[in-house]
Amino acid sequence: MIPLTLAEVADLSGGAPHGAADVRVTGKVTLDSRTVEPGDLFVAVAGERVDGHDFLPAAAAAGAVAALATRPDDALPCVVVDDPVAALGRLAAGVHARLTAGGLRTLGITGSSGKTSTKDLLGQVLAAAGPTVSPPGSYNNDIGLPLTVLSADEDTRYLVLEMGARGIGHIARLCRIARPQVGVVLNVGSAHLGEFGSPEGTARAKGELVEALPEDGTAVLNADDPRVIGMAPRTAARVVTTGRGADADVRAVDVVLDDAARPRFTLVAAGEEHPVALQVAGEHQVANALSAAGAALAVGMAPADVAAALSAATARSRWRMEVDRRADGVTVVNDAYNANPESMRAALAALAGLGATRRIAVLGAMAELGPGAAAEHERLGRDAAAAGVDLIVAVGPDAVGIAEGAAAAGRRAGEESVHVPDRAAARELLSEVLRPGDVVLVKASRSYGLELLAADLLTDGVGA
Repeated sequence: MIPLTLAEVADLSGGAPHGAADVRVTGKVTLDSRTVEPGDLFVAVAGERVDGHDFLPAAAAAGAVAALATRPDDALPCVVVDDPVAALGRLAAGVHARLTAGGLRTLGITGSSGKTSTKDLLGQVLAAAGPTVSPPGSYNNDIGLPLTVLSADEDTRYLVLEMGARGIGHIARLCRIARPQVGVVLNVGSAHLGEFGSPEGTARAKGELVEALPEDGTAVLNADDPRVIGMAPRTAARVVTTGRGADADVRAVDVVLDDAARPRFTLVAAGEEHPVALQVAGEHQVANALSAAGAALAVGMAPADVAAALSAATARSRWRMEVDRRADGVTVVNDAYNANPESMRAALAALAGLGATRRIAVLGAMAELGPGAAAEHERLGRDAAAAGVDLIVAVGPDAVGIAEGAAAAGRRAGEESVHVPDRAAARELLSEVLRPGDVVLVKASRSYGLELLAADLLTDGVGA
């Protein structure tokens, strides 16, 4: 973060300083007292389980010089505010305005799936052109986005922001904290459909990003998704289209997968053609790479440099198509960060592209799908069977429909389509059936914690 005095923090966040107003914050902003380092600003947020105010003494002992809090405390100089999260957003907005005036270029990314993977690709591409802030993980809400903004400083040239939403108005609010010059919309799918109500509601929410762009900005829209390209009239900015079709401004041709399911293609943009060999697995990554390319081109990178940087980019965030091979020759694909029908199908397609003796899909439930959840899980089981998966393991009571769908598609119940009650039962089953040459995909919505099962499977292979 740019250095700020306590008085400046108070002014930008709308709070009242208590303590030495000339105290200077020279480090980062954090909500976790365990990560505090000398010079940091600690934000005391009261959560469901713990109250950050209880950790003010620990933050001070670790070197924090000030805090955002709802009440003054003798442990640290404080800026007292009514709502620390809202104050964090105001602080980020003030810092962002200063950095933008100094030449910072901000790029925002949204979509029902692929946001973090695209953000990671774009961050690495832009880093080839100048200092870039794009932290790993999904910092895409009212806390994570301001923290990302506040990690930028005067040397930062590009700021890549992931923008999530669970309702109408959420992305618009994030854009008021940090208005992007470039907005990327990836897709409109079924994620959080239970909260948005319909794909049209999802599209309305995601389109808030392009509505926030300035006239001299750029909207990068996936032309392969009708609901995304339909957002073009909602923005005053220039529109750049991406996709596999011949009319897209930034497109991929001659797409092939290697034996590790990593895509190779020719990037066609600005009248040039350049080869790209992605280091991430799954054909769905082609669309993510095209969106990243469109955004990088929008801020002035050359097509050849974009292609080279895409080819060098690696997976940065945990539990997203992480591919690890055990000593005994079993490959575990941990894609368990989150799941919706579209991302499940993409993961199954990636599994089908991996060289294997047998392909095994260990699938948990997909959360927040609303009234259509049962039908979507049954369809997922059928999709897994159609993808050529040899063994489908549905984990947990909410996933029983997956096993039923697979059985309805012709997979033998109890042999090729199995339902188990929990992670422990899945681990026990897999320990008995896995053999060298198998590839195991593990995927579910985040709340089901199947990333722990994927980690257990890798541990089971130690010393094999």
